[in-house]
Amino acid sequence: MVANITGGKSLAGVLYYNLNKIDAGAGKVLFTNKMFENEEGTFNVSRCMKCFEMQMPADMKTEKPVIHISLNPHPDDKLSDEQLVEIAKEYMEKLGYGNQPYLIFKHEDINRHHLHIVSIRTNEKGRKINDQYEHCRSKKITRELEKKYGLHPAEKQNCSEYPELKKVNYRDGDVKHQISNTVKALMSSYYFQSFTEYKTLLSLYNIHVEEIKGEAAGKPYNGIIYSATNDKGEKKGNPIKASRISISVSYNAILKKIATSTKRIKEKNLKDHTRQAVSEAFNGSRTRKQFEKELRKKGIDVIFRQNSSKRIYGVTFIDHDSRVVLNGSRLGKEYSANAFNERFNKSIPNDSRTIRPSLSPGIDFGNGTFNSHPQGQETFGNDIYSVDQRKRRKRKKRKL
Repeated sequence: MVANITGGKSLAGVLYYNLNKIDAGAGKVLFTNKMFENEEGTFNVSRCMKCFEMQMPADMKTEKPVIHISLNPHPDDKLSDEQLVEIAKEYMEKLGYGNQPYLIFKHEDINRHHLHIVSIRTNEKGRKINDQYEHCRSKKITRELEKKYGLHPAEKQNCSEYPELKKVNYRDGDVKHQISNTVKALMSSYYFQSFTEYKTLLSLYNIHVEEIKGEAAGKPYNGIIYSATNDKGEKKGNPIKASRISISVSYNAILKKIATSTKRIKEKNLKDHTRQAVSEAFNGSRTRKQFEKELRKKGIDVIFRQNSSKRIYGVTFIDHDSRVVLNGSRLGKEYSANAFNERFNKSIPNDSRTIRPSLSPGIDFGNGTFNSHPQGQETFGNDIYSVDQRKRRKRKKRKL
């Protein structure tokens, strides 16, 4: 069982998100704690808001008083509504929310049903519920519940089995919540050694990420913004600053993750599984479509990047078994972009699996306009430099 925890400011937002599922016939309320139901047993945002507000102090100082939790059993765990409620209640009790007002929703909009729980972080005395080491404590609780109720361990789940890791759909609304859950889950569970690899990983789930640079009070700063996309990779809706999601997906967090991932991949030889799988698929495939199909059987997604003339200039492998994201050149020259361009260039389809470079317009956040980087250039931290800089360095080495 996997638990995802999100904190926020908007109580109305998470209530609308969950109650809209009910209105659409894709969800229902399984249980309420310290909430007042009407005679019909139905719920609406206004009534739920009043119930929560009655139990919140007027002078509350907690910046993000809302907690939104999703509990996601393994697909093979066939549980009744009564069992789901029992598990959710025990989870909330162990996390420290047993005496808090909360609602337990069951979502039925995907093949595997799962729960969403809405509550508040401040009790009626104005004291904040302890959130120290919350995610670590949550993992410990889910492991205990798995053992007690005979559930399938979360560690054995494939990435595609996480309900919150389905593609972001901007048409469904509450895009911030969709992006937040997915980005935080990917950051915590996958290893990548560059911003390109991180960016490619997110693209699988219809999320675009880019770095912004600017000045504040005369000092330069770097930031990160996330956007929802359609299946063609085109950005939709307004971008969301990383600071509105979590410090765990910020610019500094990405730098730290790149450093720890590099060390982890080397120490654990995590490239070996991917290299072997890619080698077998490469040698056994005559077309790009066949190559992609063979890799998917092995739990690996491959993303090709190509220019307007359809030349492949980049390739990235996402191994959902080893949880590593690797540019082709990390596996060896025989798996670099040039190698695949020579092998598959005549059979490149125009499909959604291909990422084409484009120039994005500037984004105005009110304190300056930040332009995305031009084609062929990455400038994330000190990690990557432009194609022109690479060429100049090569020429300089030859002169020496």
